[in-house]
Amino acid sequence: MKDQKHNSPQHLKDLQGEDLYRSAEGWTPQQTLAWAFETFGEQVAISSAFGAEGMVIIDMASRIRPDFRLFTIDTEFLFPETYRLMDRIEERYGISIERVYSLLSPEEQERTRGAELWSSDPDLCCQLRKVEPLRRKLGDLKAWITSIRHDQTSARAGARRVEWDSKFNLVKINPIVDWTSKQVWRYIHDHDVPYNELHNQDYPSIGCTHCTRAVRPGEDPRAGRWPGFAKTECGLHIIEPAPAIPELSVTESADCGV
Repeated sequence: MKDQKHNSPQHLKDLQGEDLYRSAEGWTPQQTLAWAFETFGEQVAISSAFGAEGMVIIDMASRIRPDFRLFTIDTEFLFPETYRLMDRIEERYGISIERVYSLLSPEEQERTRGAELWSSDPDLCCQLRKVEPLRRKLGDLKAWITSIRHDQTSARAGARRVEWDSKFNLVKINPIVDWTSKQVWRYIHDHDVPYNELHNQDYPSIGCTHCTRAVRPGEDPRAGRWPGFAKTECGLHIIEPAPAIPELSVTESADCGV
């Protein structure tokens, strides 16, 4: 078991920059979330598409700070099951999900970019309906919290628990980055966390209706995303070369020994 005293953010208040990010690798998910809320206050928010991992982060956050901020990029092409889960989340946790939309309605996108853009140019479709809306949202924040894990895709294998996001120019926090899928589902079952019913129908990864299918036996868990294309990421979590790491420090007021 890790030494909680020496790994607790409360005992790292004098660390800055790279030293802080390196030390964060020893924090628990709960310590990481508590540090994020104490350090950034209203200027940090959880980003979620409400997959199994996202539901773990939401439930953990509710036990640390009941009034946490939560937003989602609503492409307007989500599954009905996803929208129903969003309603359950708001009711169970007593929060309002901040919904972020593309500047183009689905009708405008079809008129200006052609019908079924997701079939001809899925990267552009993701850029218009996911990346650009996220960039606008993150422009008002100092940090964002995600539910990515190392073993999901090759682009996420090198992610750190706390890191500087050079793509969007703010701090990115990944509390369960080193968890396995088994740990995610154990937490869900142990805490009776609601989850998308499509997970029970062979959808381990859930995105838009047009670009997501059920996974067949023996396939990679993300084989159902953008089938027919050599694509595993929508672009939100593609790591870009980082500039010098900002001198971010742990606030002395942070009580993160949870």
